[in-house]
Amino acid sequence: MSTIHENSKNDQLNHSKADHAHDPLTTNQGVRVSNTDDSLKAGTRGPTLMEDFHFREKLTHFDHERIPERVVHARGFGAHGYFQAYAPMTEFTKAQFLQDPSVKTPVFVRFSTVVGSRGSADTVRDVRGFATKFYTEEGNYDLVANNIPIFFIQDAIKFPDVVHAIKPEPHNEIPQASAAHDTFWDFVVNTPETAHMIMWLLSDRAIPRSFRMMEGFGVNTFRFINAEGKAHFVKFHWKPLLGVHSLVWDEAQKLAGKDPDFHRRDLWDAISNGEHPEYELGVQLLAEEDEFKFDFDILDPTKFWPEELVPVKKIGKMTLNRNVDNFFAETEQVAFHPGHVVPGIDFSNDPLLQGRLFSYLDTQLIRLGGPNFHEIPINHPVAPVHNNQRDGYHRMTIDKGVTSYSPNSLQNNMPNPAPESVGYVHYAEKVEGQKVRTRSDSFKDFFRQATLFWNSMSPPEKQHIIEAFHFEVGSVMSKDIKQKVVDLFNHVDGQLASQIAAGIGAVPPTNPGGTGVTTSSPAVSQENTIKLPQTRKVAILAESGFNFPEITQVMDSLTGAGIHFEIISKNLGMITSVDGRQIEVNKTYLTTASIKYDAVYVTGGRQNVDILLGQGDSVHFINEAFKHAKAIGATNEGVDLLAASSIQGVALADPSTTAQLSSALGVVTIRNASDMNFFAQELIKGIAQHRHWGRQSQKGMIPA
Repeated sequence: MSTIHENSKNDQLNHSKADHAHDPLTTNQGVRVSNTDDSLKAGTRGPTLMEDFHFREKLTHFDHERIPERVVHARGFGAHGYFQAYAPMTEFTKAQFLQDPSVKTPVFVRFSTVVGSRGSADTVRDVRGFATKFYTEEGNYDLVANNIPIFFIQDAIKFPDVVHAIKPEPHNEIPQASAAHDTFWDFVVNTPETAHMIMWLLSDRAIPRSFRMMEGFGVNTFRFINAEGKAHFVKFHWKPLLGVHSLVWDEAQKLAGKDPDFHRRDLWDAISNGEHPEYELGVQLLAEEDEFKFDFDILDPTKFWPEELVPVKKIGKMTLNRNVDNFFAETEQVAFHPGHVVPGIDFSNDPLLQGRLFSYLDTQLIRLGGPNFHEIPINHPVAPVHNNQRDGYHRMTIDKGVTSYSPNSLQNNMPNPAPESVGYVHYAEKVEGQKVRTRSDSFKDFFRQATLFWNSMSPPEKQHIIEAFHFEVGSVMSKDIKQKVVDLFNHVDGQLASQIAAGIGAVPPTNPGGTGVTTSSPAVSQENTIKLPQTRKVAILAESGFNFPEITQVMDSLTGAGIHFEIISKNLGMITSVDGRQIEVNKTYLTTASIKYDAVYVTGGRQNVDILLGQGDSVHFINEAFKHAKAIGATNEGVDLLAASSIQGVALADPSTTAQLSSALGVVTIRNASDMNFFAQELIKGIAQHRHWGRQSQKGMIPA
């Protein structure tokens, strides 16, 4: 059953992907074409004739190839995979795809940035989308998530306002994919409910290391409904098995120029290499009778449910194992909608969710050309579709029979509504009240969770948030807005406000404020995440005259730990070791940079290191990696390159010692050694740590 279910969607998507390598070129009507390089002309140098139907068809199709890009989440990247439940969730929901651990439910996931256009860079500071389409036997279910568990606003009626404010300013279309401008911060200081989200946006969460190392959160509050009709409020989580890791800001900016496709390339390569990204699906469940037990409103989308108060229950795992065959047909045309739910999953009165239920569908109608976007292969369910909906743009189904209405007797009222036991039935929530344009008083606490988040950050994470304020608000032209930012975040924490003011030329608060919240939520700090070496990438600096046994021992150890590496040299081609053996160079200093790697290793060999010492690029490579707090290793003469760099505050292996390892702040060195095993294992530990924040105070002294 599980195999049939998983393959059915693949067959549906691949029905036209047979091998056509030897088929002749044709028009869209199947007419074979003998020449597609020259238009039909009246004489060799005469005018083109409009009777050339192949010419007209080819250009007409080209002229209409672009569809409107998404208003938000325009830049995205997708992959196929499958989901398996760990155990039946019958106690909480009747959703079938959450019951049988043997069933592999096909999924398609699209990761995205929010603000930038399709041509913007992957590594900008932004919220990331994490949308998953489950092709279940009961119909498609879309879990539309972000990598931050909350949102800027509480009510969807303000969604156009926040997007208009953060998008490029209308008079000059600047800046692209950035919040560093006046209109956005003007909106923030006049909308205090944004304060909590701004703390997350300016944290390391907004510059993830990769899509593979990024959490996903459903943001909104939904309901699980079981077969007996009992409901639980639910929040959805995706937990990456590689942990949650981020770039540093200088690195993110440089990557935007050197490799704007950094995140999509990382995901594509991982899947191509068989290192399939995995995420556990977790849920926070809350009985309806506990709805009001906290000091925040559980329906407020600017609040998260601290995991210490409502633990996350892991209920299944998603594996992404197949790249797309065609970006446009799949990633660009996929349509997500929070209203695509299956029996057992229902909505809450979250006012942001209620608006999304309208907006997403409305967007697909204009972007994908009409009401039949569900018939595009990437959107088509594996469950059979039977209804009386007809016609419209791009209709692909050929309906049979004479009836398209209900009730009818000509076709025995087919298709019949399903029994309530298997059909979708909304939760029977009692609702009463007067029609009012207002907001619940329980939504009016804007700052306490922002303080909780600040308290939860490690010292390096706090420093990164302060520096992010300096960059983003420091780019604002209005001094009045800058001052209002300081005043707004004084409500969160007085010390934070003073440190913001110090970097943007504003006046620190006379009376330092705060909320009085002293608790923290360790789960929101990336300091407490999983730290593994697998799938990390190391740059190995080498030139001719390197020590072959030495470098191969290290490479074997890295491979054994699931770590990738590339040989970096001045020129491409083969380089020769001191004993005449060769290895191939993968990249040069022109085609790569330290920002594309998680660590750097310098191998020994006197001639090799003398060449490296004569290259400013190799010294810069080390300096930049050290500034970005990455693991750095060097063996034997390779330590001389580190000694010639601007590395500070760490002791390097002494030339007079024999095989004595030196390891401090993620810099691992050894001299006069032939056995590299101990060194390699220590370097691997350093790589697994992701960053070595003990260098934080020294980064301003590094010329990189």
